[in-house]
Amino acid sequence: MVKIICGVEGMACGMCESHINDAVRREFNVKKVSSSRSKRETVIIADEPIGEDRIREVITAAGYGVTSVKTEEFEKSGLFGGLFKK
Repeated sequence: MVKIICGVEGMACGMCESHINDAVRREFNVKKVSSSRSKRETVIIADEPIGEDRIREVITAAGYGVTSVKTEEFEKSGLFGGLFKK
């Protein structure tokens, strides 16, 4: 799994956050997406990497600016996250 952290400009309210989340869900098969106007970022959790150019296209088409895209490996945490590792 991968975690993609996108710096996003232009979010002013909760509806802006929802607008970006909905756009990402429509275009990509993601496990989770959350946006924060205060942090100026959108975090996407997906099974497979998503191309940076495509992410920028989708968020820009929704009316927001993308300042950065960073991808890192994601491991589940929590109650059962680490129990079944080899």
